[in-house]
Amino acid sequence: MKEFKVTYFFDEEHYIRRFIHMESMESAEALIQSERDNYISFRDSRGIYHELNTQGVRVIQVAEYHRIDKSSQSGAD
Repeated sequence: MKEFKVTYFFDEEHYIRRFIHMESMESAEALIQSERDNYISFRDSRGIYHELNTQGVRVIQVAEYHRIDKSSQSGAD
């Protein structure tokens, strides 16, 4: 499974971000399109629960996300 970052923009300054796990970009796009003009619920990366009416969103951006494991990086070079 791949991880995708979905960002819902309400205006230039306000947005909510969510992460989804799907097989491909096409399946991620299909999910976002199926949620159009509906209420959705999810927890963000901080564990905060959201209910969102996608009808009020101006722009939705979907991108494949590649997490960096910060615990394996050392501070000394």
